[in-house]
Amino acid sequence: MWRVGEPDSLQVRKLQAARERFDLTPLAIHDSYLINLAAADPGIRERSIEAFRGEVRRALAIGAEYLVAHPGSYGDQGLEQGVCTLAESIRTAIRGLKMKRLMVLFENTAGGGTKLGGCFEELRLIREAASSNAEIGFCLDTAHCLASGYDVASAAGLRATVREAERILGLDNVRVIHANDSKTPLGSHVDRHEHIGKGFIGAEGFRRILAHPKLREKPFILETPQDREGDDRRDVEKLKKLCRKRTTTTKRSN
Repeated sequence: MWRVGEPDSLQVRKLQAARERFDLTPLAIHDSYLINLAAADPGIRERSIEAFRGEVRRALAIGAEYLVAHPGSYGDQGLEQGVCTLAESIRTAIRGLKMKRLMVLFENTAGGGTKLGGCFEELRLIREAASSNAEIGFCLDTAHCLASGYDVASAAGLRATVREAERILGLDNVRVIHANDSKTPLGSHVDRHEHIGKGFIGAEGFRRILAHPKLREKPFILETPQDREGDDRRDVEKLKKLCRKRTTTTKRSN
């Protein structure tokens, strides 16, 4: 929906209590998929700005550290103008708001067509254009990486991808990783999430991702499908099992 209500004070207090009880940090929320801050259409852009401002207000109200956003699509205005449009939209959306500790994380996409964020260079352009308006970082999605052409499924491909991310984005700026397997193969430019270990990244691919010394301390968040009740817990347990396998393998190798 374009319009979403504000969280009431009781909901906020319950969330804060749950965070303290379970040590839930950092707190990252995701904006609406309807939002397109880079839109060439003035009507869509206006609604997107209003909706994004609401997302920021809610993130601030609940004390979130990160607001994850898709860069959007620039349409017929061209890449460079699309990035400028996005940056101006952010400036307008947050005008008058005290951002405090909130960082906006732009997420890489599967790319294709006029979608922004299909390569690390475009994410860097967004940060350079928008960082004067808000603190900007990145969220990397494993399925989107594979679909956009970064081979995170193989050992050599993962090493190359991490090197590129470090060189272009700066790994300190990558604050969150979305852990999703991919229903579509390398370079497909089709965004379809799959359960951990059942897609084109596979269990061994995720074991390497979780074990990578420059990634393993990052927060990982699942966005896998919910086909059956309990799928979310099963995917979490699969990731935990792969982490344990990583630890066992490391001990044996020593």
